[in-house]
Amino acid sequence: MNPKALPIYEIEAALVAQLRAQPRAIVTAPTGSGKSTQVPQMLLDHGLLGDGQAVILQPRRLATRLLAARVARERGGPLGGEVGYQIRFDDVSSRATRLRFVTEGLLLRQMLTNPRLDGLAALIFDEFHERHLYGDITLARALQIQQTVRPDLLILVMSATLEAAPLERYLAPCALLAAAGRMFPVHTAYLAEPVDFEREPVWAVAAREWERLVSDGAAGDTLIFMPGAYEISRTVQALRESPFARGWIVLPLHGELSPTDQDAAVAQYAQRKAIIATNVAETSLTIDGVQLVLDSGLARIPRFDPYRGINTLLVERISRAAADQRAGRAGRTAPGVCLRLWTEPEHRARPAQELPEIRRLDLAEAVLTLKASGVVDIAAFPWLENPDPKSVRRAETLLRDLGALDEHDGAITPLGRRMLAFPMHPRYARMLLAAQTFGCVRAACLAAALTQGRNLLVRRAGKDAQGDRDDFLGEESASDFFILMRAWSYADRNGYNLDKCRRLGIHAQAARQVQPLFEHFLRIAREQGLTPEERAAPDEAIQKCLLVGFADQLAVRLDGGTLRCRVVHGRRGEIARDSVARNRPLIVAAEVHEIEGRDRELNVLLSLVTAVEEAWLRELYPDDFSERVQVIYDHEDQRVVAETQRLFRDLPLATRRGGRPPADAAAALLAAEVLKGALKLPGWNAEVEQWLLRINFLAAFRPDLALPAIGDADRRRLVEQCCLGAFSQKDLRDQPVRPVIRSWLTPAQQALVEKYAPERLALPTGHRARVTYTLDGPPTVAAKIQDLYDIKGALTVAGGRVPVVLQILAPNSRPVQVTQDLAAFWRDHYPRVKQELQRKYPKHKWR
Repeated sequence: MNPKALPIYEIEAALVAQLRAQPRAIVTAPTGSGKSTQVPQMLLDHGLLGDGQAVILQPRRLATRLLAARVARERGGPLGGEVGYQIRFDDVSSRATRLRFVTEGLLLRQMLTNPRLDGLAALIFDEFHERHLYGDITLARALQIQQTVRPDLLILVMSATLEAAPLERYLAPCALLAAAGRMFPVHTAYLAEPVDFEREPVWAVAAREWERLVSDGAAGDTLIFMPGAYEISRTVQALRESPFARGWIVLPLHGELSPTDQDAAVAQYAQRKAIIATNVAETSLTIDGVQLVLDSGLARIPRFDPYRGINTLLVERISRAAADQRAGRAGRTAPGVCLRLWTEPEHRARPAQELPEIRRLDLAEAVLTLKASGVVDIAAFPWLENPDPKSVRRAETLLRDLGALDEHDGAITPLGRRMLAFPMHPRYARMLLAAQTFGCVRAACLAAALTQGRNLLVRRAGKDAQGDRDDFLGEESASDFFILMRAWSYADRNGYNLDKCRRLGIHAQAARQVQPLFEHFLRIAREQGLTPEERAAPDEAIQKCLLVGFADQLAVRLDGGTLRCRVVHGRRGEIARDSVARNRPLIVAAEVHEIEGRDRELNVLLSLVTAVEEAWLRELYPDDFSERVQVIYDHEDQRVVAETQRLFRDLPLATRRGGRPPADAAAALLAAEVLKGALKLPGWNAEVEQWLLRINFLAAFRPDLALPAIGDADRRRLVEQCCLGAFSQKDLRDQPVRPVIRSWLTPAQQALVEKYAPERLALPTGHRARVTYTLDGPPTVAAKIQDLYDIKGALTVAGGRVPVVLQILAPNSRPVQVTQDLAAFWRDHYPRVKQELQRKYPKHKWR
């Protein structure tokens, strides 16, 4: 097919004109329209690059290489000449390269050494709708560079399915161009009944359905989507063994294959072919001839695992949008069919879109990269979509704990720059660097691989399996990792045989998935100049290595009778009961499950545990030790005591009691217990409470007197003053209270309280009636009728401004009327009351 006939050329003239006018543009065009291969050539052929280079960013390594190869073929030159590519550890480009296809993360790292992007004329962000974290960050850095030192830099963002409006606002001013695509109709079908892939493997379901469709006359080549290399290999095997595959070429396609095998999968053949691929075939690559797509609906999706504190790559169900992308691969050259290996109701229950990586990945590696490029304030970075502030804080805390960022100013350290060279999570970069020092690189790589997937060991495997497991793997150990390493070695030696693995309660498939990850980490270690040892490393070396990688999850047992622990950063936790290191006093945990309890306290379950020694902490982190004196309230003894704590960072490793606590700290703790009602302050009685109410009454009703209201914080300070000098419940018995409370006011202010909010009011009979003040109403006076005969108006306080509420009492002191209007009582109610009371109490004086 002539590339010039591709739909993208419909917007060639408009795109060139827009980019000549201003340096930013967005291009939306369907998959198969030719944007990935043709737009870079348009820029080059129309002279928009000048003497510079266009860098085309791709989200996946395989697409990066294959797209570069296709464009090089179209231009009739060798790969690495005018057209080249660069992925991590593979650079096929030269000084002559004008169009360079690269992965997103690689360019961000290159910005560290070339902050002005000298020599680059254009950045093209392809398949931007996937919203990879490094794509977002690289676009933001490119904008910063363009707005400051490189106004001539062209920025072009392209996608097949992009919500353009937010991006258009972010890039404004920019041009927006849309190209039509040519799609043939695709019939999408579903399974009639749900399938449990745990019972019937996904490759078996795919092979069965493929045979059915081929026997029914399905045309063209086939593309089958599987989540990973293992599932692909099983599917390839199942199809090759099928009688329906006679005359077919069956090939795998995924990122771990050699370039030769990848090229073979996308090549054209005279025979029909079936390609079994991961989600690398969803976008960017157009595989000619495909008319039948079988979609497992699964992919390995990177996501932050809060239990492990790392990004994981676990098999998950894809979104509806990703499923639509996959279905579209069947309609590029002719009408096609897509069979989804799930039901239509299950499809409706899937999420519409994948979350952008900025919202689902750990940011530690990205933050470290930004710090290395001079970004001081991560929150102020011009994100396309702001990350959760908690995610940023978590990343910065971890990087400080690992020694990658300075503890005080947050700047990147030399160690952090060394860690940045490792294409992995900073936790494992730090662990591998330590492993080189301790001579346990191979073991560290295996430990890293073991944390990436599901647990190898079946929980509650049964008594027989547990007994065999203990016999083969050992029961007592200093680390759960040692048990996992032995379990994996057993599974590997036995070829991941299901029966043999089941005998020990080992997940055979999970064990199988460790091998490629182990090799991946070993390859990175060698490429960074580390030396995997041939002999088994000492246990202590591996334990130290794990300590360095997980020092932010260090914990100390609270006592020997329970599994409860103190954990760094002020957390409390409990070691998992099935941990082989559960009885060790000092441990690090590779998995931390945080659960909020009923009292909103954060409870932490620690698993994948390794025992460590305090001496190792002093050896590795000599500057992270300190001592502090802490004053605490001992609930059992009902007294305040002083504790001297030996700390590693903020974690108390040991505590000893002794010495007299500071008086002000003791007073604050005792006051808190008094306010909770746990302790009694005998001198704080009803009279004291009434004094405070009298002050607050005048503050409310006579603001002109300028008396200070007593709020909750003031009350707390008053209680603390009353507790000053006491250290226990016993001491509180003799603490003076009333003088302390009254001293809150000056003598002149105290006189105002006595005058305008008196404790008692004089009655005509000579009796002095107590005034009871309340929080939310006028004060109250209780008096017998005979004491009130000569009072015709109201009784008042606050200088006559506030009438009190009168409780009028019978001779037996029981209330017969409550009123603020005494005149109305004498007129309207007293005759009846007098008649009743005079009959009961004839000896009393009645008027």
